[in-house]
Amino acid sequence: MGQQTFPRSYTAIIKQNGPWWSGWIAEVAGVNGQEKTREKLIESLKIALGEAIEMNRELALHAAGMDFDELEITL
Repeated sequence: MGQQTFPRSYTAIIKQNGPWWSGWIAEVAGVNGQEKTREKLIESLKIALGEAIEMNRELALHAAGMDFDELEITL
């Protein structure tokens, strides 16, 4: 098994809608949020992104079972 690595940056798409700020991480489906301030939204998106990546990793490792190769793919 290789060492866990993550891309260093993702794209947050954010906008203000009335009193709320809404945002989405463009590269990861399902990572989104809504907060009262821009700063709180950015922090919330970072937390959600980290949790989504970790959950997806755990699901992939579980699905692979015991005997697998792990490699980094760069676009």
